[in-house]
Amino acid sequence: MAKFTYQATDAKGAPRSGNVEASDKSAAVALLAKQGLKPHVIKEASSGFDPNNIQLSFLKSKKVKSKDIVVFTRQLSTMINAGVPLVRALATLQDQTESDVLKEALQEVSKDVESGTAFADAIGKHKTVFSEVYINMVRAGEAGGILDDILKRLAHQQEKQASMRKKIKSASTYPMVLVAIMVLAFFGMMIFVIPQIGGIIKDLGGEDAELPIYTQAMLNLSAFMIKQWYLFAIIIFGGLFGFRRYIKTPKGKKWWHGLLLKLPVLKNLVAKIAISRFARTFASLMSSGVSMLDALSVTGGAIGNVVIEEDLKKAAAEVQNGRQLSEPISQSKYFPPIVAQMLAIGEETGQVDTILLKVADFYEEEVDTIVDSLSSIIEPIMIVALGGMVGLIAASVMGPISELTQNI
Repeated sequence: MAKFTYQATDAKGAPRSGNVEASDKSAAVALLAKQGLKPHVIKEASSGFDPNNIQLSFLKSKKVKSKDIVVFTRQLSTMINAGVPLVRALATLQDQTESDVLKEALQEVSKDVESGTAFADAIGKHKTVFSEVYINMVRAGEAGGILDDILKRLAHQQEKQASMRKKIKSASTYPMVLVAIMVLAFFGMMIFVIPQIGGIIKDLGGEDAELPIYTQAMLNLSAFMIKQWYLFAIIIFGGLFGFRRYIKTPKGKKWWHGLLLKLPVLKNLVAKIAISRFARTFASLMSSGVSMLDALSVTGGAIGNVVIEEDLKKAAAEVQNGRQLSEPISQSKYFPPIVAQMLAIGEETGQVDTILLKVADFYEEEVDTIVDSLSSIIEPIMIVALGGMVGLIAASVMGPISELTQNI
């Protein structure tokens, strides 16, 4: 298969350009014609070395922003509802997206759909772009003939999740800035200030002067950071790198997620975020016609916490044995009783999806409240910690100087 670049116009006369793979030039023209395009210029892409086409791939993001996925999903839903064929809709939207990664994925999806592959199976080949929840809901929408409605629900769900992530990120920005200031202030004082003051102490008291333990520890740490800076850097960065690698392993991720659910300040926030994701995702899948067991399997991987995911797997096993989902959920220590009670009401009335959407709205509001309160609590705590660090260093240094001065 050869790659051809083309310049063409669509049925409305709008200019279009891009790449297409075909066995030869005539096959490429036929393929473009099927997409409703009239090519004006088509030529085989050069496979030789072209310095103008060199790209620093490591500088290009491999991820697609949630905003781009939401915009694509809403536009695709509108076009399908208006009666536009899926292949043509995909071809139109791939030129409109601002994300290069999404554009490349849509080009391949469009080719697969045109060759007869189901839309869900086509996007299933690009799991770095489309999530398992997205793929399963699209599959259910295709099976039920309600793809446009499913895409609307998907866009709404993604907007809700993006809004929650944005609020959490915004609330954590100020504390992270304060932490960075604390770290910079600590290293600045240990590298530039403490050595100068240590010299003053030695001049006043001599090399054999007895210093408090905390002062001597501060001077030793400062000397170590200056003389053995490379070893200190290896310890710090090696520790951070090892920690990040460990929490990405199955065992490390389970330990880390379990720890987050035990920390006094964060456990309520982490649990409620997971519950809101579970409720909205599970409700969306159920309303799309996905079976309960499949919905539980997909939802477990979408809530972002493997400890709670294990609880959902146990619940799925109970459901497979004939029990109602509300029963094992009521026995979980991570799901509040109100979730199990609301779920039981939904099971009795046959409105599980509607009830869980209300649960999701409630817990999303709870998350907003917790985030706002945490941001107001963390700020003074960080300021006190920064002042305490500076005060400790000052006491460690100024105390011995004052004592030696009085002796002299």
